[in-house]
Amino acid sequence: MFSYYFKLGLRSLRRNPVLTALMVMAIGFGVAASMITWSVFRAVSGNPIPEKSSQLYTSLIDNRGPQFNDKGEPPEALNYVDATALINAHKALHQTLLYEIAPSVLPEGNNSLPFTSDGYATNADFFAMFDVPFQYGGAWRDSDDRGRAAVVVLSHELNQQLFGGANSVGREVTLDRHIYRVVGVTEHWDPKPRFYDAFSGNEFGDPVQLYVPFNRAVDAQLDTAGRNNCGGIADYGVGRDGWLHGECVWVPVWVELPTRADADHYREFLTAYASEQQHAGRFHWAPNVRLRDVTNWLDYKQVVPPESRISLMVALGFFVICLVNTIGLLLAKFMRRAPEIGVRRALGAPRRDIYGQFLIEAGTVGLAGGVLGLVLTAAGMLGVGLLFDPEIARLAHLDVSLVALTLIVAVIATVLAAFYPTWRASQVQPAWQLKSN
Repeated sequence: MFSYYFKLGLRSLRRNPVLTALMVMAIGFGVAASMITWSVFRAVSGNPIPEKSSQLYTSLIDNRGPQFNDKGEPPEALNYVDATALINAHKALHQTLLYEIAPSVLPEGNNSLPFTSDGYATNADFFAMFDVPFQYGGAWRDSDDRGRAAVVVLSHELNQQLFGGANSVGREVTLDRHIYRVVGVTEHWDPKPRFYDAFSGNEFGDPVQLYVPFNRAVDAQLDTAGRNNCGGIADYGVGRDGWLHGECVWVPVWVELPTRADADHYREFLTAYASEQQHAGRFHWAPNVRLRDVTNWLDYKQVVPPESRISLMVALGFFVICLVNTIGLLLAKFMRRAPEIGVRRALGAPRRDIYGQFLIEAGTVGLAGGVLGLVLTAAGMLGVGLLFDPEIARLAHLDVSLVALTLIVAVIATVLAAFYPTWRASQVQPAWQLKSN
């Protein structure tokens, strides 16, 4: 009976073309508005590393004192002294530190012009901690970190630009007039939001192009291209060495702690380290530390733009209004067929058959509205940049999952909206209809 009722539903689309067009437009515009805003919201609010988000923590230590804190919270990164001290302590399964760099890249060939490429100075554990996939080669070794080796890991995109996508492991590339040996090429890897560098506001930045050892970058005086927060500190130190060993924060530190017990022990270690600095006379306040996992860190940083939530709520409200209008249109459509229903009931059709026919018929209307919604959603994606920042707007795209979700939401919402009109139609009294006709 489903196929039969579905055919009847397709025919009914032509029976009342004006009512049908109004319903299809209401569903189409409502679901399109919802799906466009949902595509943005899911891009900015998704879990960037779901399999490990509860095991990765950013470590924070108050190195300034309560007079420079925001509501008692320590700075959102560490200075060079504290960051390297935590890494050298080796108190976590994996641990990494990083800062953003933007070296000039000189391609091979005399006629090639240098260009700036965004990357990170980090350590070997970065790749294992964050499950970075490799196309060729792999990460450098721990000994390369200690030896300050001039090695580099390229992204798939930069390797394509420099070496035409060939296996470039062992070849050389010039960064800021220094030669680095390629040890690995990553596959396309660009988690959004970029949780590990929310400190510099790079949650939705361009894909990372290269990675070099942290110690090598410091020795080569590769300046940070990210945020450098000195807060209210009046004395920044003298020269680069003074700044490097001063209290300005610019180095995020992440650790991998598989269990809750591991996290508790590492938090105790952070407190003990801060207490040690207090006793040494460097800190003049009680230990103030934080250990936040990925989701808590993103929530604290308010990575999800408020306008994405607001626009989603507005779109859903508009969709509800469209559904309310659809209920009225379906009621008018179904009740115009009261004589037909009365005859069917008089011939012995049970109410469940009336429910089945009209709900399936409503589903066909929803399917037609979903198809229109897909067209409107695809068109609406072109205008997302008018509402959101370009770096966020480019994340919204129409993929297979969004296509399926659009059709499913349109059909289910229309069927749910049809329950009341269908119930009213099933209550038609056959005797009254037969007498009146």
